[in-house]
Amino acid sequence: MTALRWALADGWTVARRDLIHWANQPMTVVFGVLFPVVITLAFGYLFGGAVEVPAGADYFAFLMPGMYGMTMLFGLSSTMIAVSSDVSKGVTDRFRSMPMAPSAVLVGRAVADLLNSVLILGGLLLCGLAVGWRPASAGGALGAIGLLLLLRFALLWAGMYLGLLTREPGAVVAIQTLEFPIGFLSNAFVAPGTMPGWLGAISEWNPLSSTVAAARQLFGNPGWGGDSWVAQHAVTMAVLWPAAITVVFFVLSVRLYQRLDR
Repeated sequence: MTALRWALADGWTVARRDLIHWANQPMTVVFGVLFPVVITLAFGYLFGGAVEVPAGADYFAFLMPGMYGMTMLFGLSSTMIAVSSDVSKGVTDRFRSMPMAPSAVLVGRAVADLLNSVLILGGLLLCGLAVGWRPASAGGALGAIGLLLLLRFALLWAGMYLGLLTREPGAVVAIQTLEFPIGFLSNAFVAPGTMPGWLGAISEWNPLSSTVAAARQLFGNPGWGGDSWVAQHAVTMAVLWPAAITVVFFVLSVRLYQRLDR
């Protein structure tokens, strides 16, 4: 128990360090909150009239769960930037030389970035309410928000692993470039059934698709549906995918962190 309390205390200390940085640079936080809002409004008001929404529903009712999911995906590169920047500047090496729990740096980063994601998602939820989007029930909404943050938590570890692996902030450009095709190759905006067969199968098995489909189901918003097993069990897959991603990249991140000086 003493070792656990030590690890938690050190992890919170590292998390506070990141939160203090954001408090000293409020425009970074403001931009992080406003960017997905601007993208959502652009999609809703510029492209909404050209998209055929399932069951003839309101476009924003269909759009918002997809944008919530995309925002969780886009957080991957921000985590990668922070981690790779600390590595390249020698900050991580200084942490590793201190008498602190080995897990503190990674856990602290995960806590800070997850809190930041809660703030960003909260801003986007308010945007959705402002444009007329409504969840069907409070319980379903809480479940959907939980699944969205679960996906973000999983992608945090993927971002930390990539940041430790590249060790160069410039490499994040490649990851940011890949975020868009990964995001669009899902059910967030386009029905997988309208894609070529092999591409539609990839889209349906995209972890983002499971989270977005589950969020639409729990929010009570229209979705594409689908006859495949993964489409019929979206909520289950929205739990299993993040759990698997977290386990894999947690192990990879810890091992890589321990070998940074090799």
